[in-house]
Amino acid sequence: MNISLLNRSAGWAGLLGACAVLSGFGTAEPSPRAAAPRSRTFTLTSTATVPAAPAGTQALDLWLPIPHSDASQDVRDLKIESPVPYKIEKGAFGNEMLHLRPATVPTASLTVKLTAQITRREHLNLRANAPTAKAVKEKPDPNLARWLGPDRLVPLDAKIKQQAQEVVAKAGAKTDLEKARAIYEHVVSTVTYDKTGQGWGRGDIYYACDARRGNCTDFHAIVIGYCRSLGIPARFSIGLPLPADRGKGEIKGYHCWAEFYTKETGWVPVDASEAAKNPDKRNYFFGAHDENRVEFTRGRDVELAPKQAGPPLNYFVYPYAEADGKPLEVARTYEFADVPK
Repeated sequence: MNISLLNRSAGWAGLLGACAVLSGFGTAEPSPRAAAPRSRTFTLTSTATVPAAPAGTQALDLWLPIPHSDASQDVRDLKIESPVPYKIEKGAFGNEMLHLRPATVPTASLTVKLTAQITRREHLNLRANAPTAKAVKEKPDPNLARWLGPDRLVPLDAKIKQQAQEVVAKAGAKTDLEKARAIYEHVVSTVTYDKTGQGWGRGDIYYACDARRGNCTDFHAIVIGYCRSLGIPARFSIGLPLPADRGKGEIKGYHCWAEFYTKETGWVPVDASEAAKNPDKRNYFFGAHDENRVEFTRGRDVELAPKQAGPPLNYFVYPYAEADGKPLEVARTYEFADVPK
């Protein structure tokens, strides 16, 4: 059965060496950029294959994250190919997902394919570096209190708060914007993008603070945890990265990023792991997310819709399945193809 559903800022010259901590603040220069944010339009294809469930399985559930439209991306021409009926569900924080539960558990593998055309726009907040810049109107976030609370792997205990306070004190940071900048600079300067060994990739703030290495989840666990511990709302988003070069190909892994909120600036995008990998873009990624990405979901400790039998997901970027309430491994592929202008 084939079922379709339509639906830089300048400023803050490099302040730190490889392991230094900010020691002072200068006056940010107004950003010279006046050009419209860059954008990118591409077709995204996501395929999930659930293996045959164990013999005797009474219920099979599959959830797939679906990219959603928001201020930074438009999702059009969504098409879903599934051998069994499904529903599109809405979860917390605007997250969308496909859910299916076959009336009869199939004895063979089950494949679901999703395609959509997506336009992703560069997300800029010029006020991050030039507070006098014109403010961009934003819808109030009804979940602001949630973005001040802990995650399972990002506790806001006395130790984390003390570490955050030490970072901002050494930087001489006073305002929330200065504190967030100090945290960002500290993380970019002292954490290495390194996916070797064990422990990385879970977004465990204690692992990241101790090992001082990891991937994007580990970088942003510190950014978000330190901000929240100081009363600065910060939120987590996850999706897929696209190579900067236009073309087509397979996307092998996920990418995540963060935003923090102040009354003066609104939500400020940051990408500490990309800044660590690309030192020449260190200033850019405080106040910007480039267009080479697509967001799937927001938040951690994710409860699906309908709720899964297992514990909340650490984050939700890949398909998730359960056989009689027990997790079932799902094979997946992601492909993109840029749409010529």
